[in-house]
Amino acid sequence: MGKKALLVTRVSGFVPQFEMNNVKILQEMGYEVHYAANYNTVVYGGDNSRLADTGIHRHSIHFCRSPFSLAVWRSYKELVQLMLEEKFDLVHCHMPMTGILARKAAEKVRKMTGRRTAVLYTAHGFHFFKGAPFGNWLYYMPERHYARYTDKLILINQEDYERGSHFPVRGSVEFVPGVGMKPLPERDPSFHLREAYGIPQDHKVVVSVGELTEAKNQVTLIRAMDRFRSEKLTCIICGTGPLRDLLEQKIKEMYLQEKVILAGYCTNIPDILRQADFFAFPSQREGLSVALMEAMQAGLPIMAADIRGNHDLIEDGKGGFLFTENLLEDYVQAMQYFMKYPEEAERMGEWNKKQVVNFSLEVVEKRMREIYSAAEGEKD
Repeated sequence: MGKKALLVTRVSGFVPQFEMNNVKILQEMGYEVHYAANYNTVVYGGDNSRLADTGIHRHSIHFCRSPFSLAVWRSYKELVQLMLEEKFDLVHCHMPMTGILARKAAEKVRKMTGRRTAVLYTAHGFHFFKGAPFGNWLYYMPERHYARYTDKLILINQEDYERGSHFPVRGSVEFVPGVGMKPLPERDPSFHLREAYGIPQDHKVVVSVGELTEAKNQVTLIRAMDRFRSEKLTCIICGTGPLRDLLEQKIKEMYLQEKVILAGYCTNIPDILRQADFFAFPSQREGLSVALMEAMQAGLPIMAADIRGNHDLIEDGKGGFLFTENLLEDYVQAMQYFMKYPEEAERMGEWNKKQVVNFSLEVVEKRMREIYSAAEGEKD
């Protein structure tokens, strides 16, 4: 019987968006790859079509977001049953809720059967971090407790790595610089950003990419654009999420329909970034942002909060500006600076292109192969 690996995320869409290189690595190592998720909750796309023809075996589990929902117990039992039936050799889980449930289920199965399964958990940014609200620290004790059932705790930024290194991990704590940046795809010569969105050709374009949620804080960028009503500057916000209607209403209330465009889910982000001028990232919490790295790769100067993950990537004054307060006025002043000094914006963009090489797919793939191989060897 061949080896089997299980990937676990709460929502569907996460694996095709961020984890396909790990799928490739596991398949090359001889694993049959399975994926457990709630396939009724799709992010990073409208459906599950990107999983077609990947060779991934899908298992729908009734995962939910709230730890207080009755569905949590149901999804835990479904995971235990799945693990008993499929006899996985390796489990790699992601996201806080499923990270806990998958590790708890794997430990339960280990005790029931005596079968040793390598259990890996990637924290794509702990909820608790320096400066986080008190409520976020409620995740600290569960994360610390379930480290006892973790053979490889994988952390993607230096602040998390330093904190996680003190957890009672059953195996080891590993640092991996993100999910790995692929080389930029070839340009689409038929795509013209300003034509596609009805933007005047002489306007500068500031882009932001991210799920439309409170934590991503796009409302600050929208409010900042109020200061550029008479300036040749247009803002494009790419992404979908629960706050779309609220943000749309805010744009209308401020009469900024000609200045701020909600572009929705975009499959051509690299081409959008290539033809933009600046990148704004007002997010209040990050692990190590792929969107930010894509903007760096495209050679854009950055405006972002000086938070965990972001300062792993950007050096203030070299790749752009990092804001301690992350206020509206910070973004206003930065955009005014970039518009007034385009040569400085270009210089910062060039610095970013060189910096992001340290987070390339080649670097990350080498680390993940080492980690998977070590976990496999330790299980045996």
